Amino acid sequence: MVHSYIRDLHKKLVSKELSAIELLDSSHSLIEKQNSTINAFLEVWKTESQKEARLVDDRIKRGEEISMVAGIPLAVKDNILIEGRQVTAASKILEGYKASYSASVIQKLKTAGSVFLGRTNFDEFAMGGSTENSAYGATKNPHDVSRVPGGTSGGSAAAVASGMAPFALGSDTGGSIRQPAAFCGVVGFKPSYGRVSRSGLIAMTSSFDQIGSFGQSVEDAEILFRAIEGEDPLDSTTIAINEVISQKKEYIVGVPKEYFQEGLDKKIEETIRGSFKKIEGYSANWSVRFEEISLPNMSYALACYYMIMFAESSSNLARFDGVRYGARIEGDNLFDVYKNTRGAGFGTEVKRRIAIGTFVLSHGYYDAYYLQAQRVRTLISQDFQKAFESVDVIATPTTPTLPFKLGEKISDPLTLYLEDIYTVSVNLAGLPALSLPVGKVGGLPVGLQLIGKRFGDYALLDIAKRFEAAIA
Repeated sequence: MVHSYIRDLHKKLVSKELSAIELLDSSHSLIEKQNSTINAFLEVWKTESQKEARLVDDRIKRGEEISMVAGIPLAVKDNILIEGRQVTAASKILEGYKASYSASVIQKLKTAGSVFLGRTNFDEFAMGGSTENSAYGATKNPHDVSRVPGGTSGGSAAAVASGMAPFALGSDTGGSIRQPAAFCGVVGFKPSYGRVSRSGLIAMTSSFDQIGSFGQSVEDAEILFRAIEGEDPLDSTTIAINEVISQKKEYIVGVPKEYFQEGLDKKIEETIRGSFKKIEGYSANWSVRFEEISLPNMSYALACYYMIMFAESSSNLARFDGVRYGARIEGDNLFDVYKNTRGAGFGTEVKRRIAIGTFVLSHGYYDAYYLQAQRVRTLISQDFQKAFESVDVIATPTTPTLPFKLGEKISDPLTLYLEDIYTVSVNLAGLPALSLPVGKVGGLPVGLQLIGKRFGDYALLDIAKRFEAAIA
């Protein structure tokens, strides 16, 4: 299997070849050198992380057993709450706000001994696909700083790709982990909806949002997923799963013809199909057969996703009104407070989505747009269910284009929305998926998206590790 950076660091910590504080200092040094250019981190928790690292070093000195994530610096997307620390959702409307409690995933990682490095930049309230919509400036792609890192979790992806953070937490609503992972050349894993608690994640679209992981290898992403997954009484959508992986001699991979049509960059298609040949020709005790399949309702996925996302975002962001928390701009009456605060606090893309979502949910349009989109969502889920009756995993490009130039698409939201065309269907169906680096075109990374069966997260990760070894 491919080298696991996290496992190697864990071994060095346990053997005392490396201390947690030395490892943290290395990350801090790289952040000082690179972050002013890349802008992956909005804040680095230097004092707090040093305390956390020393606690792990003390445990190792006492001969205590530590978890795989203990002592290893972790970057956290700026929409995941850590009690007492600032969280802004990359928006001016929450500037200066400190979380009153920690997200469930943070509580698990604290117990496991994680060292929280800092909070990473992303598109404001997870709305965008390039990390240009942040109120605190755009993040740059470490492979080419004139290009975007993808979004919304662009800061987390860039932090891992640049080496500033060994691994990172992100959230994925319609591709927000997988797309930046593809653009930055790292592994990004979105678990099945319900495998990881959303408690303490600032909600954007509640029926899509899912916390996931970034790593330099599939195993790195899996190690972080293993530390955060599980049922949580604070999130009624979570479920306890006792997943058993069945080892097979032959894996059948479905290749949907709908994902290889007009709009896909030809160089990306060549790279993806080239990776299929490498996987088929890999000499191991297992084999792979690629078969063309059809997911007939995929042409409706993007419109369906955005209708539901606009509606749920409009509802979720109603709480940011200048009254309960965050920024407040006074006015002559309560309506003026709402108008002034939301007008100044929200960015252009957030306002656009709130406006469209409010329209979608309005009287006379709810049935025509929101309910119809939910019906289409069911059809898309059924397409996947049917496909998985005959295949073990589905393989597609992660993105239709290579990382584009900063500013190239920001003024044309429809073009930017099209960047999600290969990823949103996974969220509509609640499936696990990841982006695996499979090569470069002109020095820019290309990602292969692997989609698994609902709640078959470890089975998907197992197949992904096999493919990773074949491509390496």
